[in-house]
Amino acid sequence: MKKVVVDISGNEQLFRKALQLGFSSFIAETPPKHSAEFDIYVPSKNGFNRLGKKPAEIPRITVKAPQDLEKIVQHARQGCDEVVIATSDWKIIPVENLIAMMSGTGCSVLAEVGGVTEAELFINILEKGVDGVVVKPRDEQELKMLYELVKKPESIPLVEAVVEEVRDVGVGDRACVDTVSMLDMGEGMLVGSRAYMFFMIHNESVGSSFTSPRPFRVNAGAVHSYVLMPDGSTRYLSELEAGDRVLVVSASGRTRITSVGRVKIERRPLRLVKASAEGLTGAVTVQNAETIRFVTASGQLIPVTELKKGDKILCHVSQAKGRHFGMAVEETVVEK
Repeated sequence: MKKVVVDISGNEQLFRKALQLGFSSFIAETPPKHSAEFDIYVPSKNGFNRLGKKPAEIPRITVKAPQDLEKIVQHARQGCDEVVIATSDWKIIPVENLIAMMSGTGCSVLAEVGGVTEAELFINILEKGVDGVVVKPRDEQELKMLYELVKKPESIPLVEAVVEEVRDVGVGDRACVDTVSMLDMGEGMLVGSRAYMFFMIHNESVGSSFTSPRPFRVNAGAVHSYVLMPDGSTRYLSELEAGDRVLVVSASGRTRITSVGRVKIERRPLRLVKASAEGLTGAVTVQNAETIRFVTASGQLIPVTELKKGDKILCHVSQAKGRHFGMAVEETVVEK
């Protein structure tokens, strides 16, 4: 999990909210109460004094030219376990080179960024990204977005589920999730009717004989369905709306976050799919149309109109057997 150091200097309300969300690393000119429980970064002449469970001097390097990267590597060679890098123009820094240079040194690179957008960019550079970011959130909404970013797993295990049944269930309401991103081939969302199994529903980057490709869209399923969110919770598809952050998953299990631009709920003929994996049987109800595609382990796309018993499709099996307001709960819950 990537590290996020939150600058909450002088903002007690934001500090309390950050604690509620689960952040544990902060920049503060005056250490707060119970600071031994957290990593507190107190600004110093050359960087930060890190207080907490593992006190240390953390250098802060302002990079004005690519040559300054050698200073960062030198600190790593001298035994620093963290270094903060900053610049007025990230374009001048070949960050990919720095990540490669620091590999194997045991020193974590924390990038000082200007907001959530930059944080997401640098965490995902080279698919590996920097080890963490230092950021001063403007408000609670930005703090929540940071939380979703750091809470998101880098990958989600996907397994093959064997299709047990496919049948029409009449007309109902289904939700198309139109994101603000162009989704790649092999990417989709995890959707299901039961808390412990989510099926990978592919985006509409292929199109059909009747429709043009819409790679920003996932025709996700019936409105009652759960959709897996970036922080591991679930939402009903009917609850999603513009601005919500959602989890996108590739066929290899790689994840990223994007935002919802629009949700379209319309009445359409629906088809039920039941499948089993790891001793469990899950289900998902989707629109009966050739643009709704499931994904196989080899990356092949199977339209629900062609799906049949015995086919193998990708799903995610969750340890959570029940959900309460979207959060996993340990209690007896039976979903049929």
